[in-house]
Amino acid sequence: MEKRQVGQTGLMIDTLGLGGAPLGGNFAELGYSQAAELIDAAKQAGIGYFDTAPWYGFGRSERVMGDLLRHTHYILSDKVGRLLKPGPVDDPVAFGMYDPLPFHVVYDYGYDGIMRAFEDNLQRLGLDRIDILLAHDIGRFTHGDDNDGHFRDLTEGGYRAMDELRRSGQVKAIGLGVNENAVCMDALGIGDWDVFLLAGRYTLLEQIPLAELFPACAKAGTSIICGGPFNSGVLVGREMWNYDKAPAEVVDKVRKLGAVADAHAVPLPAAALQFPLAHDIITSVIPGPRDAGELKQIIEWFNADIPGDFWAELRSQDLLEPDAPIPA
Repeated sequence: MEKRQVGQTGLMIDTLGLGGAPLGGNFAELGYSQAAELIDAAKQAGIGYFDTAPWYGFGRSERVMGDLLRHTHYILSDKVGRLLKPGPVDDPVAFGMYDPLPFHVVYDYGYDGIMRAFEDNLQRLGLDRIDILLAHDIGRFTHGDDNDGHFRDLTEGGYRAMDELRRSGQVKAIGLGVNENAVCMDALGIGDWDVFLLAGRYTLLEQIPLAELFPACAKAGTSIICGGPFNSGVLVGREMWNYDKAPAEVVDKVRKLGAVADAHAVPLPAAALQFPLAHDIITSVIPGPRDAGELKQIIEWFNADIPGDFWAELRSQDLLEPDAPIPA
């Protein structure tokens, strides 16, 4: 498995990692044994980079991931900004979760909240280290007008906590795990970040970060992990985009991308996986398969041969931004 460096840290991670949201029952119904089988299949396939968060099943993803990674070689990213408190939510399916643990979320991006979350994460994982620590879902996409206060907490205390953990060697890299470009630009103004895990914003469907965010990250020495390369599933034939039903304009663009893919006998999901890595700022792509069978298919797509004519036609039909790098 090819590896790339996270920012300027010297930490190397696989270009294909395993996203942990489905392991917690986020938008997927799977139990502990199925999640464990999926993680084990990833390890057997040579994948060594894994991502999780307290949000995924209110701790479920962390628990199974810790159990399967314990006493093995791994690189793990986990997230802070949400504390889990006892007491279940009334309607977990409204959060996109199936059978979560009996907790609810309290947001805290301040100094004490970040430190508490880091320690809690280690306890749930049953591990003695987290390699990459990410402030999760800061930004207006999640918080709306409440984000002003949360971002102030991150600016005045949370970042300092994350930087202290990095400087002390308790984590190797720090960053954000988010779904929007704007908050990454804002964050570059408050600190020195190693990596942004950016979900769904640099994909075969959209390349908006090319104009402003990626140049700013390159100048700052901040790399990008590409989460959600299938844009929540719409690029693998599902109706969901950005955690909701895909609007007509997105469906239309997927149809046009699919027509070009069919003409060149290219699986569209294979192109979706391989496209982001053509940009040298992208460190890894981390899809979130729902079972071991989906993981096997993802690995086949990741390694598929895609002819240069396919990429050239996407560009000629204006289905990619003109300055978007394409795979060799």
